[in-house]
Amino acid sequence: MPNYLIEFAASFFIWFMFAGLIVLWVIDGRIKKEQVVHALSASLIALLAAALLKSIFHTARPFIVQGLTPLTLTVPSDAAFPSSHTAMAFALAITIWLHDRKVGWIYLIWALFVGIARILANVHYPIDIWGGAILGIITAFVL
Repeated sequence: MPNYLIEFAASFFIWFMFAGLIVLWVIDGRIKKEQVVHALSASLIALLAAALLKSIFHTARPFIVQGLTPLTLTVPSDAAFPSSHTAMAFALAITIWLHDRKVGWIYLIWALFVGIARILANVHYPIDIWGGAILGIITAFVL
């Protein structure tokens, strides 16, 4: 995969997922306002929980350990575990899946795409992605 695609997927794709949520609500009508609030709340809580866990687990990012250049728009300076992007993406995807299975499967694939891109961008290890995915899934179900 070319570096510019990795950078796009690792830095921006999650925001397209959120934009898609708004499209599903406003334009398509598949998602109701309450479901949008659920999805946004789950993503925010997953982000905050990931930030808390990062303060507990001070893991260095792969680009620092391996002396590589991160393929992201900004250079992350916080801990690697768990992946905040992946936690938010999976919280969003599972929430949508709970309300609309067909669209939810697409979002789950996109969430996985975000996680893989973060690995390819040298900013996360696979365990960071697993941790973020599990955190996002649990957050969506609990909320």
